[in-house]
Amino acid sequence: MARPDGRRPDQLRPVTLTRGWSTHPEGSVLVEFGDTRVLCTASVTEGVPRWRKGSGLGWVTAEYAMLPRATNTRSDRESVKGRVGGRTHEISRLIGRSLRASIDLKALGENSVVLDCDVLQADGGTRTAAITGAYVALHDAVSWLGERKALAGKPEKVMHRSVAAVSVGIIDGEPRLDLCYTEDVAAEVDMNVVCTGAGDFVEVQGTGEAGIFARDQLDALLDLGVAGCLELADAQRKALAS
Repeated sequence: MARPDGRRPDQLRPVTLTRGWSTHPEGSVLVEFGDTRVLCTASVTEGVPRWRKGSGLGWVTAEYAMLPRATNTRSDRESVKGRVGGRTHEISRLIGRSLRASIDLKALGENSVVLDCDVLQADGGTRTAAITGAYVALHDAVSWLGERKALAGKPEKVMHRSVAAVSVGIIDGEPRLDLCYTEDVAAEVDMNVVCTGAGDFVEVQGTGEAGIFARDQLDALLDLGVAGCLELADAQRKALAS
């Protein structure tokens, strides 16, 4: 069965990483995976949370949110509801864990970086786009600290590996890379793969949405995910070199 946008099963959507999209943060990137658009900003604060003071280690954390009309129907702001939903908490923690895998916290020194990932428009893969864009925003924030001699180590030692993420899934028995929304909701198996630029795994989240899946299907999805993350790592390198 053909994909909604005519892509091959192993093909990413068009990916764009626009640095410096927002004026005020130390790092900012608008990341686009097809029609999914996420603004990732990195805000630097001198010092670390109280529980980390005196350790010599820095801290990186993340917050994720969606604009009310990022999807085809409006959702109330979680600030109006008075509580942050479980999905939002889960994605925020995933982004934070993933980005901490890219950074040497000792070389960062006792500085904190908060990554805010706000979904402007959603068409599937918002969390994976957020991770991919947030890495570039974090890289720029670390460079900002390096220019001010505020790091404990050299900037190239702080960001010691890249991290990117992509969704994969099985639709009508076919493994596919980088699912758009209509594929995501129809997927028999849905998975998010987070990898380093060398193809090593940071995190894998996979679920049989409509039953179970076999080992050979898992292997096929992981192979697709790694290949997709390596393409995204190349896009990150090109964006940072521009």
